[in-house]
Amino acid sequence: MRALITGITGQDGSYLAEFLLQKGYEVHGVARNLEGVSQSRIAHLARQPEIWNRQLLLHAGDVTRPAAWLAWLAAAPPDEVYHLAAQSHSGLSFQRPEETCDVNGMGTLRLLEVLRGLPHPPKFLHASSSEIFGRPDTAPQDEQTPFRPVTPYGCAKAFATHLTALYRGSHGLFAVNAILYNHESPRRGHTFVTQKICAAAAAIKEGRQQRLLLGNTAARRDWGDAREYVRGMWLALQHPVPEDYVFATGALHSVQDVVEAAFGVVGLDWRNYVQHDPGLMRPEDPGSLVGNPAKALRLLGWKCATPFESLIAEMVQAHRTTKP
Repeated sequence: MRALITGITGQDGSYLAEFLLQKGYEVHGVARNLEGVSQSRIAHLARQPEIWNRQLLLHAGDVTRPAAWLAWLAAAPPDEVYHLAAQSHSGLSFQRPEETCDVNGMGTLRLLEVLRGLPHPPKFLHASSSEIFGRPDTAPQDEQTPFRPVTPYGCAKAFATHLTALYRGSHGLFAVNAILYNHESPRRGHTFVTQKICAAAAAIKEGRQQRLLLGNTAARRDWGDAREYVRGMWLALQHPVPEDYVFATGALHSVQDVVEAAFGVVGLDWRNYVQHDPGLMRPEDPGSLVGNPAKALRLLGWKCATPFESLIAEMVQAHRTTKP
């Protein structure tokens, strides 16, 4: 089997690459800057000659211009495409709305058009987001919940999610939306609040940082383990019928819960170090997004089993330079 991963150097892309390689796949990845691979989340794979350039091959490419990939796509057509590349930070989307919509929305459309034109279109998975639901009227949300995005990021993802379903229904593509609720790991980007908190707790414990500034600590999210979510992506493409799935834990935790769990790992009282910064408040924040993964459990046998506290503890310990 041959798979193509866009966004392979990101958190999900790196874990998915490992997962597929372990299953014997030949994995192709698209990266905007190949020179940065040695410093990326797949650097450990690049250092393994038995994998690099044999089972794992990288291609320079811009997700907003996938037509430029046609030559090597035709030469090595994939069986499965996992479209993970995105401007993935919701808060940043307010600062860069045009870029966010071009990459996340139009980039997905252009890729679907390229794949539709191949002689044998591959199975396609779009990594959607819980932020398509924005401020929903019901909780938990499932695959039938109406879209009500409240951020440019959510709007772009809603557009791409609709397009994926459209190409499935109108053009017959095996196209799936994986509606992913927040998912974390030690490889999470440092601009995300969970990683910011976990890194700060470790740094403050070791005297490398004095305080932690946060915005809305009352915001609540459904946080799971990224490694389990990429397994769900793969399962979604193995099901005989293309469908959309919510991948979530079904449990809500606040940013404050992350703070208390992270500082508890290093034995510190968070009250002595955490300060509120009004400048970090978003113009609009999604409501309490919590997913119902019942369909994924019923059809795919998938569920997220990692406890919230264990995940936060692992993320904090990954930042420790001196182990307890």
